[in-house]
Amino acid sequence: MASQDKIKKLIDLRAEAKLGGGEKRIASQHKKGKYTARERIDMLLDEGSFEEFDMFVSHRCTNFGMEKTKFLGDGVVTGQGTIDGRLVFVFSQDFTVFGGSLSETFAQKICKIMDMAMTMGAPVIGLNDSGGARIQEGVTALAGYAEIFERNILASGVIPQISAIFGPCAGGAVYSPALTDFIMMTEEKSYMFVTGPKVVKTVTGEDITVEDLGGAKMHASKSGVSHFMLEDEEEGIMIIRKLLSYMPSNNLEEAPILECNDPIDRMEDVLNEIIPDNPNMPYDVKDVIYAIADDAEFLEVHRHYAKNIVVGFTRMGGMSVGVVANQPNFLAGVLDIESSRKAARFIRFCDCFNIPILTLVDVPGFLPGSGQEFGGIITHGAKLMFAYGEATVPKVTITLRKSYGGAHDVMSSKQLRGDMNYAWPTAEIAVMGAKGAIEVLHGRKLAELNDEEKAKFIEEKETEYNEAFANPYNAASYGYIDDVIEPRNTRFRVIRAFQSLQTKKQSNPPKKHSNIPL
Repeated sequence: MASQDKIKKLIDLRAEAKLGGGEKRIASQHKKGKYTARERIDMLLDEGSFEEFDMFVSHRCTNFGMEKTKFLGDGVVTGQGTIDGRLVFVFSQDFTVFGGSLSETFAQKICKIMDMAMTMGAPVIGLNDSGGARIQEGVTALAGYAEIFERNILASGVIPQISAIFGPCAGGAVYSPALTDFIMMTEEKSYMFVTGPKVVKTVTGEDITVEDLGGAKMHASKSGVSHFMLEDEEEGIMIIRKLLSYMPSNNLEEAPILECNDPIDRMEDVLNEIIPDNPNMPYDVKDVIYAIADDAEFLEVHRHYAKNIVVGFTRMGGMSVGVVANQPNFLAGVLDIESSRKAARFIRFCDCFNIPILTLVDVPGFLPGSGQEFGGIITHGAKLMFAYGEATVPKVTITLRKSYGGAHDVMSSKQLRGDMNYAWPTAEIAVMGAKGAIEVLHGRKLAELNDEEKAKFIEEKETEYNEAFANPYNAASYGYIDDVIEPRNTRFRVIRAFQSLQTKKQSNPPKKHSNIPL
């Protein structure tokens, strides 16, 4: 065969591989409002940067006549490219080939780029659209999943791992995304569950739709499995690119510092008036975040889940910062099981990848009730405390208003190695609020008084208690608060604190690993 013929054969094979399952199946994918595996990669990566690996791989299965049907690439497109000029590795499952089902060779392709990502210290992005394990391959498909899971585990905390669910993801397939750092799902076009509606119906008798059992809305708001709920795939691609801009490529690097044109000493007079005079009145803590962030930009994570705490990424003085903030607008900002888990996971991600943490505190305590106690609030609340106490990245804490009881300790207090702990003049740092404290301290006396005397006595004692404790100065007198700052100057004080902490060096005692209360 002449050289030109060989080159023509290569070009023809490449064209065949790029067609995946064929034009008919590509048209079917488009009809569902979904992009193909290759289209997704083209949208995600910098133009012209994608370098594909293993394009000519095909399956080796001979069961059930499978040897008669083979496709180049075997249902997954893998390779490397760049996002904003930074190296990333990506795999994109191709639903047009055997429904994107995983085979032994399919898994080997994914494992290869994950190994390369670890060697190079670059993020891995998985674009999922798969019917699950390829049944015809039997146990080799299951082994393939386990090989991927092990790599997810070993890569955790070493390189960022992001999963986008753009179609089905069921059975054992769900555990690879579950082991990654961030999951996002498209509304009405994606789902995740361990067992589908038919099995649920057979085993439990429960009738439930695919969307209600494992849709994007459910996982974003109820289970917390998904960090982002997407209107469409384009939004998902944009969020992946934005997320990576806040992260280093691996745990040995720092997150990129961008040029900041927003003055670091910008005063925000609105912050001097944002806290209501009535301590029981809510306000939106996100208004505080937008006011102090560079160019009012904030990428919220887990927006629909555990809304009583807000987490996400922003920049301050060009530096990437992870924000954790109690949300008085929802359940008064109280800590509960879901909010503790949500914040703890986010804090641990930031600590893995050297991203400083800003904590905004306005917390009346932990949510009381049998539901919380039966659900293990003690263990789940301890996760949040553990995450803060274990973190060695720079930690700046601002107490905006309430900081009561055990929740005060948990929210990055000085004793949990908070580096800079500031408070606004509106801060109230105490074991509990005035009303509850008076009932405990003066319960016997109150029982002896009539209603009129009781009201007068409570008013007197509440005033006394508030003067003694419902302010930041008592805590400041012990050095638990480093400074009481004017709210409008918060941006400048936080940025200066993080700048001074850039050379912070802190390590935990040598150990195999910690035993966080899971």
